[in-house]
Amino acid sequence: MFPIVQYRDEFKVLLNKYKKITVLSHINPDPDAIGTALGVYIWLKEQKFHVEIANITEDIPRSLDFLPSFSKIKKRIDFEDSLIIACDCGSIDRLGFQLDGREIINIDHHATNSYFATLNIIDPEAVSSSEVAYHLLKDIYPISKESAVAFYVALASDTRNFTTNNMHQGIFNLASELTSIGVDIVEVSQKMLHRRSLASLRILGVAINSLELKCDAKIAVLKISQENLKQTGAKYSDLDGVVDYAKSLATVEIALMLVERKKDIKVSIRSKTIDISKLATHFGGGGHNVAGGFEVSNTDLDGLSDIIVNYIQKGGLLHETKI
Repeated sequence: MFPIVQYRDEFKVLLNKYKKITVLSHINPDPDAIGTALGVYIWLKEQKFHVEIANITEDIPRSLDFLPSFSKIKKRIDFEDSLIIACDCGSIDRLGFQLDGREIINIDHHATNSYFATLNIIDPEAVSSSEVAYHLLKDIYPISKESAVAFYVALASDTRNFTTNNMHQGIFNLASELTSIGVDIVEVSQKMLHRRSLASLRILGVAINSLELKCDAKIAVLKISQENLKQTGAKYSDLDGVVDYAKSLATVEIALMLVERKKDIKVSIRSKTIDISKLATHFGGGGHNVAGGFEVSNTDLDGLSDIIVNYIQKGGLLHETKI
């Protein structure tokens, strides 16, 4: 088990050093980022800390608006000289705020984390950042139902509802602990899985129609343009989980989704059993063994797709030992 206890005393010292605390999560947050940040924010509020929560992204996923304190997430930092707690963020630039001179606590589970903070609490073996946060906080002050709901949603999302290949008995034990605190898993599952927007279904259809298979159908590529987003009315948050449809094909070992944005192209990578962290870091990104991503500017969808597939082929990634 991750030796979280070694960080707990230093964590408490930093908390008590500051009158104000700012909780942040990464740009274009997924449910693990939002759920972990909200869980930490609620826990701090309940212990009477003066705390704010922010994310610089213009459109955070509205599908998560059922989470406790979701409406408290701002797009700016109002506190000056506050302690920063970064959740689920692999590098400081992914927070999007100017944080020069700030002390930072970094709670994460990405193996590619750059350890950018004053205190780095990183467990690459954890299945979600909420797992790290929960084990850090639970023995300092109790976890309430509201925090537990946020942590559970983060946990369920990053494990694709407990189906990823890094699952083990400890994760089910953690889920059981959270439900014992008061999480209604039926209600939460309904809200997580059955509140998609119409635009998300439209963009899913566009993505599937764009599907290309490479390397004897071992690589699947999805491409989504700015025009596709405009025509469907979809937002970037509507794309969560789309790449997994490509990964689900029987022959596919690596799935790529390329999304054209205003200033760059966002690439999401998924694999079944191949370690793709090398691929993500080669292009300046990061992530986990079977899930990662990166951004590239000054290119186009087709050209970038060819470059990535060529790198996978020449690097022998498809022939590497499976995880």
